[in-house]
Amino acid sequence: MTGPLEGVRVLELASLAPGPFAAMMLSDLGSEVLRVDRVHQGEPVSALPFAGSAADPLARGRRSVAIDLKHPDGVGTLLRLVERADVLIEGFRPGVCERLGIGPAECLARNQRLIYARVTGWGQDGPLAHTAGHDIDYLAVSGVLGAIGPAGQPPAQPVNFVGDYAGGGMLAVVGILAALYERSRSGRGQVVDTAMVDGSALLSTHLHGLRAAGAWSAPRGENLLDGGAPFYRTYECADGRYVAVGALEPRFYAELLSGLGLAEDPELPAQYDRDGWPVLHRRFAEVFRGRTRDEWVQRFADTDACVAPVLDPGEAPTHPHNASREAFVDVAGVTQPAPAPRLSRTPLRVQGPAPEPGAHTREALSDWGFAEAEIDILLRSKAVAAR
Repeated sequence: MTGPLEGVRVLELASLAPGPFAAMMLSDLGSEVLRVDRVHQGEPVSALPFAGSAADPLARGRRSVAIDLKHPDGVGTLLRLVERADVLIEGFRPGVCERLGIGPAECLARNQRLIYARVTGWGQDGPLAHTAGHDIDYLAVSGVLGAIGPAGQPPAQPVNFVGDYAGGGMLAVVGILAALYERSRSGRGQVVDTAMVDGSALLSTHLHGLRAAGAWSAPRGENLLDGGAPFYRTYECADGRYVAVGALEPRFYAELLSGLGLAEDPELPAQYDRDGWPVLHRRFAEVFRGRTRDEWVQRFADTDACVAPVLDPGEAPTHPHNASREAFVDVAGVTQPAPAPRLSRTPLRVQGPAPEPGAHTREALSDWGFAEAEIDILLRSKAVAAR
């Protein structure tokens, strides 16, 4: 069985975080991904923080060719690869690819069917387009960061899942797949402009609906889904570890109270009595501190109380549910999330570990239409490099 994107060729210009994540997903879906690494002093070096190590999960499942994009023949080499590509992914600041001579105009002139995917923080235009930023900045401007954190405290700095990976890399994949589908009808490629600030804002769509309905009007940390509700938050246990409680619906809340031994407590405020939430929170916190995390897991096993252990990343792969679904895999000795989602007829798979930069320069160029004599010339001129 092959992946659903078998036969799709992707050129990935080496970059950080969202670009590699998008390329990883396309590889898991069955695409042939060729990463274009940079050449430095005759040696290819990675633009990724893992320095091209096979231990880099984001770089799994592709080959690497090292090209000097400041060398005229290097630019020419990339444009020839573009002629045989379906997708190009780049994550430079706006204008960089144009200055190198590999922007959308040059690439689409070589291949009108190309999907040219651009992943940036601020997008290709706007007052901030040319300024530096990181995940936390995009969350701040999109309004997402202001909604995260406990009451009376500064906004909490989340790990860069929302901006870099969900609002950036995964949104880029959505755009690429949409453009590939549209191309099947029109025969023409197009530019996909993915901005992490846009993606972060998009992920907060439901919050704006709640605000419009008057259901999200309290300060940060005092609303239904941000830790304000005592039945939708985390609690510390006797061993210093935590459980997550998500008993929103009345029937689930009833099971929560039963498991906590509070079902018959006549002094408890009603579930959605906001004035009583501080009382409920204090009472729940007292009870949860009476047992360890795993004791509470056992207590709520096989119930619909919506209580789950808060696992650290090292624990997650061995959780019985994750283990049963094989939600994590081992690649080159590194445990990492398995490809997702799951397709019944054309399943996803990891195509291999991360390559060393330039590890496949000769064979990849040959597979993409270069003659051996041409490759030799490019290597001697240092327009490309090989390990």
